[in-house]
Amino acid sequence: MSEDIHCCSSNSPQRRCTLPSPGCRVTTAGGSGFLHVRHTRRRLSGIAWARFGRCFVHHGTILDCEEKDWDFTMNINVRSMYLMIKTFLPKMLAQKSGNIINMSSVASSIKGVVNRCVYSTSKAAVIGLTKSVAIDFIEQGIRCNCICPGTVDTPSLRERIQARPNPEQALADFLARQKTGRMATAEEVAHLCVYLASDESAYVTGNAHIIDGGWGL
Repeated sequence: MSEDIHCCSSNSPQRRCTLPSPGCRVTTAGGSGFLHVRHTRRRLSGIAWARFGRCFVHHGTILDCEEKDWDFTMNINVRSMYLMIKTFLPKMLAQKSGNIINMSSVASSIKGVVNRCVYSTSKAAVIGLTKSVAIDFIEQGIRCNCICPGTVDTPSLRERIQARPNPEQALADFLARQKTGRMATAEEVAHLCVYLASDESAYVTGNAHIIDGGWGL
């Protein structure tokens, strides 16, 4: 597969998107402001597909969630995808083809998770956004899916574990809920991204794709 891949994130532009797919040219658009998003659109000549996926994980129940926590989480986890899709979709429509992959989570409308109130709410919104875009533009050649991982072993997760009062116990708690005895790797999630971006998934749209090692069972 030889494609131009555009990964759009509200994270730092110093982080780069890499995919296990030879022949792909990857562009990462970092930054959360709408002006930055519009600038990125102007410098891209065409869109094969776009993956949107930065997130923030708030720890706590609704009683632990202040309004600023709610607003920050929704801005990072949902509004960023709204801005990106709204910006890049017109080019996709103009070329009568496009493939959008959003990053949601099993902690959403799929599964209730302790101390993940606002995070789960935001990720449920991503599923709703994905299905809305898919049905609104299916006849114009646009596909839109989202990926719903379980617990993935990433630097972000390790940072959150180290921030807990007892990091060793926090890690043990994360592993205890994994029916396979381990967490997912980022590479395993990336392979699902590649499938959804490929022609092999041409008949797939509007779906929430779970990759959680059976955590949601």
